[in-house]
Amino acid sequence: MSPVRPKSPFEFRGGNPCLDFANTVDDRITDHPLELITDYGRVLQWGEEAGVITVKTAQRLRHLASEAPGNALTTLRTSIQLRDTIYDIFTAIGHRRAIPSTALTVLNKSVRQAAQHAQIVRVNRRFTWEWIDPENNLESVLWPISRAAAELLNGEEIGYVRQCASETCSVLFVDQTKNHRRRWCDMRICGSRDKARRYYLRRKARYAG
Repeated sequence: MSPVRPKSPFEFRGGNPCLDFANTVDDRITDHPLELITDYGRVLQWGEEAGVITVKTAQRLRHLASEAPGNALTTLRTSIQLRDTIYDIFTAIGHRRAIPSTALTVLNKSVRQAAQHAQIVRVNRRFTWEWIDPENNLESVLWPISRAAAELLNGEEIGYVRQCASETCSVLFVDQTKNHRRRWCDMRICGSRDKARRYYLRRKARYAG
C-alpha cells in the first residue's frame, strides 16, 4: 500500500503561473498572513505542482540545496522578493493603480537573468523555448515565473487580471470567463462567504430598524 501524501498547502486558482506564485501567502491582507513559502524545499514543491519544473529537476535541486544551504537560503529570499514584486505589480493593475517603479525594476532584473538561460530549440517541426541546464541552478524554478509575468504584462489577458472581491482574500487571477465578470477566486469559498456575510448584515439591519 503506497503512503498517503500530505495535502498540499498550495492552490492554483490564478490561471497563470506567476499569479499562482504571487498567491502563496494565505490571508495576506488580514492581520494574520500565513507564509506558504517557508523554505527552499517549499519553492521546489510549488514548482513541481505548478508544472514549471520537472520532478527530476526538483530532485536534483534538492540535492544541490542540501550541499549548499547558504545558497538555498539566498534563493529563498530572492523567490520571496520576486513573489511579492509580482503581487504588487498585478494588484496595482487589477485595481487600475500606478505600478510601483521599484517593482518593475526587480521584475526586469529577474526577466533578464532568466533570458540568459533560455534558448530556442526545434521539436517536431516546431520551435519552442528551452531552459539551459536548469537542474544545476537553484534559481531555475524562478525562470518560468519571470517569463510568465513578462508575457502576461505584454499579452491580451492583462486587461482581465483581477483580485478576489472578498474583503479578506488577496488572491489574484485572470478572468477567463466568457463575459469577464468573474469577481471571486472561488465562488464556492469566497463567493458563498461574501453572500452569507451580506445576508447577515441585511437581516441585522432589518431587525435593528
